[in-house]
Amino acid sequence: MIDLFKGYKGQALSILKKFKVRVWSDSKVKTTRGNFKGIILPRSENDDDLHIVLKLATGYNVGIDVNTITDMKEIGYKEAHYKIPEKEFPFTEGKPNIKLLGTGGTIASRLDYRTGAVIPAFSPGELYGAVPELADICNLQTEKLFAVFSENMGPDQYKKLAVAIGKEIEKGIDGIVIGHGTDTLHHTAAALSFMIQNSPVPIVLVGSQRSSDRPSSDAALNLIHATTTAATSDIAEVLVCMFGPTSDEYGLLHRGTRVRKMHSSYRSTFRTIGDVPLATVTRDGVVPIKKNYNHRRKDRKVKILPYFEEKVALIYYYPNMQPDMIYSLIDNGYKGIIIAGTGLGHVNKPLYPAIKKCREKGIPVYMTVQTLWGFVHMFVYDTGRDLMSYGIIPAENMLPEVAYIKLGWALGQTDDIEKVKELMLTPIAGEITKREPYNGYLIYQGGIPEVEEFIKKVHK
Repeated sequence: MIDLFKGYKGQALSILKKFKVRVWSDSKVKTTRGNFKGIILPRSENDDDLHIVLKLATGYNVGIDVNTITDMKEIGYKEAHYKIPEKEFPFTEGKPNIKLLGTGGTIASRLDYRTGAVIPAFSPGELYGAVPELADICNLQTEKLFAVFSENMGPDQYKKLAVAIGKEIEKGIDGIVIGHGTDTLHHTAAALSFMIQNSPVPIVLVGSQRSSDRPSSDAALNLIHATTTAATSDIAEVLVCMFGPTSDEYGLLHRGTRVRKMHSSYRSTFRTIGDVPLATVTRDGVVPIKKNYNHRRKDRKVKILPYFEEKVALIYYYPNMQPDMIYSLIDNGYKGIIIAGTGLGHVNKPLYPAIKKCREKGIPVYMTVQTLWGFVHMFVYDTGRDLMSYGIIPAENMLPEVAYIKLGWALGQTDDIEKVKELMLTPIAGEITKREPYNGYLIYQGGIPEVEEFIKKVHK
């Protein structure tokens, strides 16, 4: 039997039945807040019973409070199916061969409104059906390594991903694209930057902030930009490729150790911190911003170091933090700690005994700054000098998350504290820089006349 009111219950179900309006019907809805026209969408069983969901002609969905509805009228009916079209991906002699590795991110997908689940487009045929422009760029192969949300990515996935990339490079692939959820994309980028060294080809991580069924989705363009980079760029590093401005003008290529997600929903969420991006990318190709980067090579030589010690912690210091925070890590067998300290790299005095105990136990503790921009300078004030005397090691201008990843990677290779220190403080992939360029720190404050004038002339 067909469920004409799929997912609806309680008051919402009652009002649909009252006006004889079905799920998937094209309907007009009159409310005390105005009139709407669109398709009635099904709802998940876990949703509330106080709203009707309507897909507008613009492609956006709105929830309408049932208590505001005064009338509903069904003016058409056609059940929608959101199956992604699949076409055979054409092979073109002479085009670069690119491998897309999937981790579970929905870079090219649609929401199945019938079930409420996301349908991923992942096979070459599905991707060609969803983003046909890819065939103009390369010959595409795909392989799904994992099917996890980005918050569930961790050391096991980092190591398997690094090994898989190494094998593809040895086979002769011209570039790698990694589809990844955006929330922890920068953690994975940092891990791969340390685990994959001296790559002869670009390794490009890409995601999307908005799903493909939304008119404002960045999925297709991000994928086009990432594939263009992997196929044509001379920059043979681990890169993050996402929107530059919030518009569709261009994407940015960020170095994997200097990038961070900076906004929960903006399409331009990823930003290079303490430096400038490596390049811009459009459909026409890649334009370098920085001159110094690792260049693409024809050889297949690459160094894969898939190591990670899981017992490493990242602590964000806050006023009145108590030492039991650190004692608990010691008691639970943690082998390394990163602190994101205040200012130039400070914590309060009650933590001193716990930090001393870390030194006694042979647990390395590194200091980063929670300001994100800038260097750790622990020799300026007595607090910093005291902390260094108790064993804390300044981590230069490594971002806290990058320092966490690097310490896990270093401890995965050796228990020798001095060797760990050498690995931590020796720059490998741009995670430590000699200085911060004058334009490496830009935070515009809205409302100020000159900033508002700039925004009007340029873009967000």
